[in-house]
Amino acid sequence: MLVLSIDTCDSRGSVAVLRDDSVLLLSEHEAGVDYSSWLLPAVTEALAKAGVGMDEVDGYVVASGPGSFTGVRVGLTTVKGWAEVYGKPVAAVSRLEAIAQQAGSGPRWVAAFVDAQRGQIFGAVYGREGAELTQLGEEMVISPGAFVEEAVRLSGGEKITWVSPDAEHMLGEAAWKEREKSGERIEEVSATLAGGIGRIGLRRLREGKSTDALGLDANYVRRSDAEIFWKGGKASHGG
Repeated sequence: MLVLSIDTCDSRGSVAVLRDDSVLLLSEHEAGVDYSSWLLPAVTEALAKAGVGMDEVDGYVVASGPGSFTGVRVGLTTVKGWAEVYGKPVAAVSRLEAIAQQAGSGPRWVAAFVDAQRGQIFGAVYGREGAELTQLGEEMVISPGAFVEEAVRLSGGEKITWVSPDAEHMLGEAAWKEREKSGERIEEVSATLAGGIGRIGLRRLREGKSTDALGLDANYVRRSDAEIFWKGGKASHGG
């Protein structure tokens, strides 16, 4: 099965072409270049280098968030367009699940997080049985220290495998230092996620867990700046 996978959730996005579980081509986002001008040429180049055409792609996989409102929207809008034109299925995958899948062997609880800017992180906690992950609770945008406390609560106080491409955002937290005393560490993993997202999405497509263009939706977790400022403005005027 040939799939095209994209991640535009933050500045470290990427595009991947996969045949079954093998990544044929992986292209990383060029820093400082808007996704609106980078994505389509990057996809065209990736398909050409992989030696396949868009009409040969069996399905699409897209990172549905959490991340930048604009970045997530660009990725989803692009994939919706392809799905409508080519009539192919789509699988949406959380970036946090792709990060959690990179965790090495260890405790059955996995806490994955990534920088969300403004002194916060996006995070989620998973239970794992072999290669399968089951999310506990909701994905969240939260302060690093509060995420540690929530992860401990969700895991019932048991040992946790921590995994992130942005470990530095956690290291100074008092709550984290307590976990370090018990021997826990943060596994630093790659933020180039299109390949991993593609493998997760490929499994879902094979299992029939896909959607069409109309059913594809984003998981921003955090509201857009426009919504925050508009509601904040209304509140400050007694609305």
